[in-house]
Amino acid sequence: MNFKRISFFLSLFCFPVSFLSFINILYSSYFDYFLSIGTYFITLAVSLLIGLILFYFGRKSPKNINFIEQLILIIFVYILISVLISIPFYLSNYQVTFLNSVFESISGLTGTGFSIFNEVKYLDPTLILWRSSSQWIGGLFFLFFLIIIFSNKSFNYKMTNLTYSGDNNFNSESNIKDNLLRIFIIYSLLSIGILSLLNLSGVRLFNSLNLSMTLISGGGFLPTESLSKIISTNFQKVILIFSLLVSTLNFYLLYNIFNKNTLIKEHREDIYLIFLTIIFCSLIYLNNYDGLDIIISVLSSLANSGLTLMESENNLSLYFLLVTIIGGSIISNTSGIKLTRFYILLKITSFEIIKLISPNSIINKTIFGSDKKISDDHVKISFLIFISFFLSLFILSSLLVVDNIGFEKSFKLSILTLTNTVNSEIFNMQNLNFSNLLTSSKISLILFMIIGKIELISVFLIFKKILFKD
Repeated sequence: MNFKRISFFLSLFCFPVSFLSFINILYSSYFDYFLSIGTYFITLAVSLLIGLILFYFGRKSPKNINFIEQLILIIFVYILISVLISIPFYLSNYQVTFLNSVFESISGLTGTGFSIFNEVKYLDPTLILWRSSSQWIGGLFFLFFLIIIFSNKSFNYKMTNLTYSGDNNFNSESNIKDNLLRIFIIYSLLSIGILSLLNLSGVRLFNSLNLSMTLISGGGFLPTESLSKIISTNFQKVILIFSLLVSTLNFYLLYNIFNKNTLIKEHREDIYLIFLTIIFCSLIYLNNYDGLDIIISVLSSLANSGLTLMESENNLSLYFLLVTIIGGSIISNTSGIKLTRFYILLKITSFEIIKLISPNSIINKTIFGSDKKISDDHVKISFLIFISFFLSLFILSSLLVVDNIGFEKSFKLSILTLTNTVNSEIFNMQNLNFSNLLTSSKISLILFMIIGKIELISVFLIFKKILFKD
């Protein structure tokens, strides 16, 4: 394992934190928030220094890292960047411990949205903006990971080859910079578009800015205590629905939006997700809830965001938890097990039943009716991910039940952690105080928030490589 090669790429993830620190410095200076401006200067200096040291250490090393090194890089990114992002929390005037600071930053980076702050409205506006920025940068990093690393043919357990991921070869060194730049531009334009729409709908600029970064990343941080204090009119709800769709569907859908043949051929997963949203909404439409609120809650669950306008006194928490587990499109910021994996398992199960009834029947193994076929490797990976999810669920629930939050809350919290979904009203978990949890519970949640994003199977692969040296 070559740590010089890993350090070079790790350094590149430090510089965006420096940029966000600089933005917060400008924001603090413009609006005269000088009380906390020093913390962002420190973050800027530390992130730049660490980035330059890592860059200098690995600049002359070969740039082709293998798949296991790529997985280790991802884990290092989450650990190092979370520590850098935690600096303003730790140095703030709110007496936040280092563990709580890291917890908040990991929650932002993974788009989970768990928060140790109970009264967000009393926070410094610059710190609220910093929380939202951590989600935005975490969503961008995950898109980089999806396209550059998880599409690696060495072990394609994200199965990105089954859904459209661009015409270019994302693993070739010649065009990797261009592709990263394209991802950044589209991600930024989508963020600006959502910000503009929210602002035009009547949401105040500060809330629009924070909410746009939350929505594009599939995160859960809000600049207020609840979404209902930001979104109230039907037009604002429609904008919110559109924004949630953007984070749920395939990121590369926009590449082919004007190409009708490719749109139908390469994005059938997204069409299925839209149909699934309609079905899920229809199942609870007769429960006397507002139609737009239902769509928002269902889409928010599929997008693994967890934001809702529904009241906490509902009996649908288990229903929304099941929707959350399915998750969204493979190439998106959503987590969960994903619709595609469910589809594969259900289709292969039906095939086996058909074989027992009619052994000579011809079986069509295409995915979503496209020309891409489900291989034996896809079936094995889908099964492994399914098993690893419930294994993670059992382990985390066992660790959390030691804390005095009860079995039901431990189970729900475990699902939300592994799907990187905020503990909102639709799950009846909004009153959970994370700052009062045991240290062991916080560390467990931190680890499994990362595992929920990169899958437990990646950790097994790393251990296999280290232990067996194959």
